[in-house]
Amino acid sequence: MYKVMLVDDDYPVLELVTEAIEWERLGVSSLSTHENGLSAYEQAIHEMPDILITDIGMPKMNGIELTKRLKERNPHLQVAILSCHTEFDFAHQALKLQVQDYLVKDAFEPEHLMHVLHKMTDNLEHLQKKNLKQHRLQQFLDRNKENVKESFLRKTIEQTSIDENEWLIEAHSLGLRLDQQHGYLATFAMVHDYHLVKKQYESEDTLTFSIHNVVAEILQKAGTNAVHFGYGAKAFYVFFPYEKNLKKNSFDDAQHSMRTIQKALQTYLHIDLSFVAGEVCYQMADLKKEITLLLQAKQQRFYMKPGTIQKREPRRTQSEELYAKYEEAAADLRGLMAMKEDGHIEKTVSKWISYLEEQRYPPEVVKEWVLQLLLDLKKKWHALPFFLGRHPFESLHSEIVGIEFLGELKRWLIEYFQSLHAFSQEACNHAKRQEIVDALKYVFTNLEKKISLEEVASHLFLNPSYFSRLFKKEVGETFVEYVTKLKIARAKELLSQTAEPVGKISERLGYDNLSYFIKLFKSYAGVTPIEYRGKKASAG
Repeated sequence: MYKVMLVDDDYPVLELVTEAIEWERLGVSSLSTHENGLSAYEQAIHEMPDILITDIGMPKMNGIELTKRLKERNPHLQVAILSCHTEFDFAHQALKLQVQDYLVKDAFEPEHLMHVLHKMTDNLEHLQKKNLKQHRLQQFLDRNKENVKESFLRKTIEQTSIDENEWLIEAHSLGLRLDQQHGYLATFAMVHDYHLVKKQYESEDTLTFSIHNVVAEILQKAGTNAVHFGYGAKAFYVFFPYEKNLKKNSFDDAQHSMRTIQKALQTYLHIDLSFVAGEVCYQMADLKKEITLLLQAKQQRFYMKPGTIQKREPRRTQSEELYAKYEEAAADLRGLMAMKEDGHIEKTVSKWISYLEEQRYPPEVVKEWVLQLLLDLKKKWHALPFFLGRHPFESLHSEIVGIEFLGELKRWLIEYFQSLHAFSQEACNHAKRQEIVDALKYVFTNLEKKISLEEVASHLFLNPSYFSRLFKKEVGETFVEYVTKLKIARAKELLSQTAEPVGKISERLGYDNLSYFIKLFKSYAGVTPIEYRGKKASAG
């Protein structure tokens, strides 16, 4: 749709042109009229027209000056002069401004102007198609250049043997100019909550291209000759020039540019970014080493908050083994499943996220630990009689592996357990008797204690005999059989996942008599606890 501006100090002419032309047929979205050039110019500053129809001789600003000024702002502006001036000098000035037509009012016919307007709209459509084609071509060239840069970067990281002269020539062509006096501060940037950001774009390629466009524009405006290289969809490197013996602080300049990039991506694309800054490199070998170290700094990046900038740190070691906390964490998560309200979810998840942040375990260890906790929880969930078959446990591995930051893991876990809790409540609502649901949750939460039928019946304010009959009717097995089955399943987990003695496991599960526990275990598992542990160890 096109915007048209009519300018003439002769009001009857404005009225005639406005009413005589079928503007809707021309695809005109807005039509503004003005009685002098200055008024038209002031509006055009805020809303530039696509087509200008103007007189020449007008007060405050004549049509030639108006056309000249608007053409400076919009070179593709289509202009028709409608004037009573027939002198060659005015026509010559109009031709110099590349107007599309010059109409004399004395011989004016609406059909002629309509023909001129059709020609103008055809010109505009042709320009739009041409600009779109050029834009797509430029996008293709830009994307191809980014692919070349990323390929060069990966080759630098992955190849063990590189011809330095060839590398320097290729690096120079891509904007990296290393020498003894001019080095680069290498930095590595990563996008936070990438799985959420990606949903806002039609494709991953579009998102990556948008990020690179913003970064390239910021670096160009900064005028620092910094250059960026993409590394996958979630990350990119930025290399900031760094000169020896420079009076000003090059790191401060680079940090300012990093902040500007972070702010721009947040403002325009709603993307949070973190930077890790490495060392200054003056030679190819140093740069290769540094970008590799930045890539390997996963442990440091995992604990970074959105919008932060940190210098690369040495890899940290932990004083405490994470799996030493496994049983405590498992007990907390089992407790969440038995809660009637989900208010404790965020508190419990925050407790363990704070512990992980304090200890700073390697991210792969953290993810493996969390995944194991959730898979164990899944087994227990399936054991519950009111389980409905549909469950929120699918794709756990791929989702957790794709998490790059601890903050993302915290949000994911809170949402996951809230979803699990909602599903639990839905499942409970399908159960026949609420008393049985409460009994199952009680057993589930207190599995590592001595549990008696009388104790649970008292908890439910029911007669023990009545509760026993009700449980058998609803669950399909006696209360003792159900509890024993769950305890033996828990004993198997402890035998395969811990080094605790069999006697300790027996006590932990509420069995005072070790011989009785061993006999009971064998009747359910077919082997003794020691034999079961041996088989699991040899299988592993």
